[in-house]
Amino acid sequence: MTIGRFILCLALLVHLGPTEAFGQQRFGSLKADRIPSDTGITLIGETTASKTILLLDDRVVDRVENAVLRMGKVQKHPSNPLFGEDKPWELRVDNMYPTVVFDSQEGIYRCWYNSFLEDVYVWNWAEMGLCYATSRDGLHWEKPELGVVEFNGSKANNLVARRLHGAGVFMDTTERDPARRFKMICSVGDHGEPKTMKNPRVMAVAFSPDGWHWSEMKPCPEIGKPEVGTGDTHNNALWAPEIGKYVGITRKWSGGRVVVRTESPDFIHWTEAVDVMQGEELAQTYSMPVFRYAGVYLGLVSIYNPKTGRVHCELARSPDTVKWTRIQPGTPLIPTSDFPGDYDWGCVYAAAPVIEQDGIQLYYGASDHGHEDKRKGFLALATLRPDGFAGYEPKVPDQRATVVTRPLTCTSKDLTLTADAQGGSITVSIVDEDGVMRLESEPIEGNVTETLVSWKNCGSLEKYVGSKLRLQATIRNAKVYAFGFMSVEAAATDKDVRRSTDDQAAACPR
Repeated sequence: MTIGRFILCLALLVHLGPTEAFGQQRFGSLKADRIPSDTGITLIGETTASKTILLLDDRVVDRVENAVLRMGKVQKHPSNPLFGEDKPWELRVDNMYPTVVFDSQEGIYRCWYNSFLEDVYVWNWAEMGLCYATSRDGLHWEKPELGVVEFNGSKANNLVARRLHGAGVFMDTTERDPARRFKMICSVGDHGEPKTMKNPRVMAVAFSPDGWHWSEMKPCPEIGKPEVGTGDTHNNALWAPEIGKYVGITRKWSGGRVVVRTESPDFIHWTEAVDVMQGEELAQTYSMPVFRYAGVYLGLVSIYNPKTGRVHCELARSPDTVKWTRIQPGTPLIPTSDFPGDYDWGCVYAAAPVIEQDGIQLYYGASDHGHEDKRKGFLALATLRPDGFAGYEPKVPDQRATVVTRPLTCTSKDLTLTADAQGGSITVSIVDEDGVMRLESEPIEGNVTETLVSWKNCGSLEKYVGSKLRLQATIRNAKVYAFGFMSVEAAATDKDVRRSTDDQAAACPR
């Protein structure tokens, strides 16, 4: 598959008007569940070789029959834990709050993680530092002696910053200034009760050309007031191309833990943070790294249960970074271990993923005991199939399920499907704006990623390019994640697609 697949996004116009009257074959005959939507949303993606249509995006799906959206299944790597706290300045990595990126310029994985430098436990605040590690393969990590920050009279350590809290690092691929290639957002100042703080905690940002050497912190008090605790979490940011601004995600206290959002045109001047997600009494939203994937914003929200002290990771979605919805509340994307004492039995705090050609890498900070307990922290890895964050499957096994999209603009003669149909099958149908079923595919089986849909009776999408079509997936003991319109450029460079296209041409001579 093409390397551009992991940044696939929607270049489609989605018509959100009332359902058209159907013709020869009518979806109106189905007992369908309507998918709520925000009227008027237009999905505009980047120019890419392919366009992926994630079915977890509620702007895409119109209605379902006997189908339910369920979380994808991660695989925890057998090499876990990858590394832990083993340096004098790593007395408590606790939540770790890792940031992991793959730097294609250097050909290495980079990891920044938070560590308390003093072993002072719960409710007694201690100084936190930001540490750095590298890896060639994403599994075996080194903690280089950077010679940047002094600790106990020596710079022979992997510290890149001190006197901060909850730092998140952002490798900005849109930045033209080399000195600002890496960006950090965190909180700085004293920690504790507001009345006793001599140097109240505020949000702050910093910049770096290499991820090691950072500028002085620039306070951003406009983001939030210290008395509500803004910044006591894994702070993170990203570039949002739809609005041409940076978006920062942090947290405050307001009758509980609340995820809040701020934005900036330059990563220096920010708006006051506003609430975007609040959990429940026994499911509090602790942190939420966010990222953009196929035209949808996704959040890896850590859910804290104060009764048990344990923290698992769920998945949230947003069309715009403002309105967030947990996809399957109560069901983890990255679960804690079932076995007390395991490296990740207590808490899971995920980093935004590293997207690879053959899958998704979800690094996370793990701890062996609960949030309120003395615990050891580690870096760990879970993997996920391509596009596999969440997909539709039958509510009732062994019964047919159906997923129908809203009218989408057909941008290619080649349609692809990503699904897990091991032990089952999926049939794809094309329905025009008048409700007439124009094409039906051969059954698709197996675990497939961007497999080219083959049509019965030598059918083709070629004459429908530029028209609005509905896509229907009929699911039998399977799970469907995404459709895709494959461009001419992608098909020309993808050997599997060329082979499938050639096979179809041979089977359907003109």
